[in-house]
Amino acid sequence: MTAKEVVEAYLLDLSKGDFPKALSNFSLGAKWHQPGNNKFSGTKSGLDSIGKMLGDMMGETNGTLVIKPTGEMMVNGNFVSCPIRFSAKNGNKTVDMNGSDLYEVVDGKIVQVWLFSEDQPAEDEFWK
Repeated sequence: MTAKEVVEAYLLDLSKGDFPKALSNFSLGAKWHQPGNNKFSGTKSGLDSIGKMLGDMMGETNGTLVIKPTGEMMVNGNFVSCPIRFSAKNGNKTVDMNGSDLYEVVDGKIVQVWLFSEDQPAEDEFWK
């Protein structure tokens, strides 16, 4: 699979709520760089840590967290950039904004992810 196909498969599995299959697109030692200043911020290393974070995010939002690509993915060697829109509800709080995700793919597996949010302070407020 190409780097783009790996990322497409991950996003499709994630959109279906199939976390085990989504995580199967990652290398065992993958790193996830979550931006901001909130309880989920920082670098998560390894599938267990990444899976726990995603599961905690889904749990906190009662499964309302949705991440959808909003445009064409761009590829530069092993790197794939994907414009996204993410939304979620948590009690009376909501988040709905654009972002950009950058994936590094090596040997058919995602090895690193960097996330960028259009309004990091608002996202931090949502997750605090």
